[in-house]
Amino acid sequence: MKKGIFITMEGPDGSGKSTQIALLKEYLEKEGYDVLITREPGGTVISEAIREIILNKDYTEMSPVTEMLLYASARAQLISEVVGPALDSGKAVISDRFVDSSLVYQGMARGLGVGNVYEVNCQAIGKYMPDVTFLLDLPADVGIARKKDQKELDRMESESLEFHKAVAQGYRSLAERFPERIEKIDATLPIDDICGIIRGRIKELIG
Repeated sequence: MKKGIFITMEGPDGSGKSTQIALLKEYLEKEGYDVLITREPGGTVISEAIREIILNKDYTEMSPVTEMLLYASARAQLISEVVGPALDSGKAVISDRFVDSSLVYQGMARGLGVGNVYEVNCQAIGKYMPDVTFLLDLPADVGIARKKDQKELDRMESESLEFHKAVAQGYRSLAERFPERIEKIDATLPIDDICGIIRGRIKELIG
C-alpha cells in the first residue's frame, strides 16, 4: 500500500488554488494515487455548516477569537472524519487551505498571534501536518479584483484591502519561517509554469 501524502494549497483569495488543485489531482492519479480533494472550512456536513456561519456577510460583529475557534472546529471535524482516515489508508489528500490559513488570517492579520492560534489548532490537527504546502503568492489587490470578477464576495473576501495586504505579507512571512515545507510560487506566472513547479516538488516527494 502506498504511503498517504498530504498536500495543502494556500494563498490569498483569487490566487488560483482551484486550478492548480485540479491539475495536481490529474497528475497524482497518473502516478497511481487515489486522490481526495477537500477544502477549508468545509469538507464534512458539520464543517460545511460552520463554513456558512464563518463566511456569512451579515455576521460582521464576529470577534477574531470566535472566528479562530470556528475555523479550528471545522478543521477538527474534517481531520477526524475525512483527512485522517484517507491518509491512514494510503490516499493522497489535497486540501484547499489548512492550518496555515489560520496562522495567517487570525494569527497575523487579526493580531491574535501565530503561537496562540497554532496552540489552539494543535488539538484540531493532531498528528496530521502537510508533507508539502504550495503557497501561490499574489498581490492582494490583484487577488481581490479577480474575486470580484468571479462572484459576490463573502465576509472574509469583503475585508479591507489593508487586511488582505496583511494576509499576503503574512503568507510570505510564514514561507520564510518554514522553507522546508512551504514552496512559495509567483501566482502571476502562467498556469502551466506554476503546474510545472508543483509537479517538480511532488516528484521529489514521492520519488
